[in-house]
This record gives sequence, C-alpha cells and structure tokens, in this order.
Amino acid sequence: MDIFSRIREMKILLIDDDEWIRDSLKIFFEAEGCDLLALETAEEGLAALEDQAFGLIIVDYKLPGLDGLDFFKRIHNTQSGAMKILITAYRNDNVVSEARKLKVQGFIEKPFTSDTFMASLAYLIKMRERNPQRELYE
Repeated sequence: MDIFSRIREMKILLIDDDEWIRDSLKIFFEAEGCDLLALETAEEGLAALEDQAFGLIIVDYKLPGLDGLDFFKRIHNTQSGAMKILITAYRNDNVVSEARKLKVQGFIEKPFTSDTFMASLAYLIKMRERNPQRELYE
C-alpha cells in the first residue's frame, strides 16, 4: 500500500514539542508531497484548528501546557472526522482508556524510526478504510 497516495489529499497536523521530531517529520512528509503543519504546543494546534480542518491529527502525549489528551478533549466535538493519533513514550492503561473515550484511533510509541512510524500509520489507515466506524489501537 502506498500510504502517501492515501494521505496526500489530507491536511496533516503534527504537534510535538521535540524540534527534531517536528522538523524530521515535516521534511519527510513534504518530500512525499503531503501538506503537514508542524507545531510545538497544543495551544498553537487549537489556534490552527480555528482556521482550518485537518484529516489527520498526530499529537505527542507529553507537551508543555496542555498535554495531548487535554488537546483531544478540547477538539473532541469539533474534529470528529479526523483520524487522531497519539505519540507517546508513556503508554499505560490509564492513557489508553482516556484515549479511547476521546476516539483516538491509534498510538505510535517513542522511540520510533521513520519505518516504524510509517508502518503504524499505514496499518491505521488500512484498518480505517476497511471499517471507518471501528476504533483502532496499535
């Protein structure tokens, strides 16, 4: 499956306070012709969502200010059509439970490589295409 052919038409929002992750993923996605907005804080993400909708929202769990789950709480009712992914090095039952309530569809665990990131994303997109109503967790 060519994952990029499936996501080139989507606007992608990435929120991560790690500058290396933001810059690396921005370069990686843009090299494949994808439209990715990379931001440092959840607050910046909320401001971006006032002006535009995104088809794919990828947010780090640990952020300064609002964390990733708080961000998803804030957008829960306004971004129901977006695919939501949480990046975390802190995956545990509480985080997973809260994410499920917020309709987060997948997890990408840190540390990750571009290959593991894309494999996780490809799996989530494939599963969503098969059954758009199904909640996904990886």
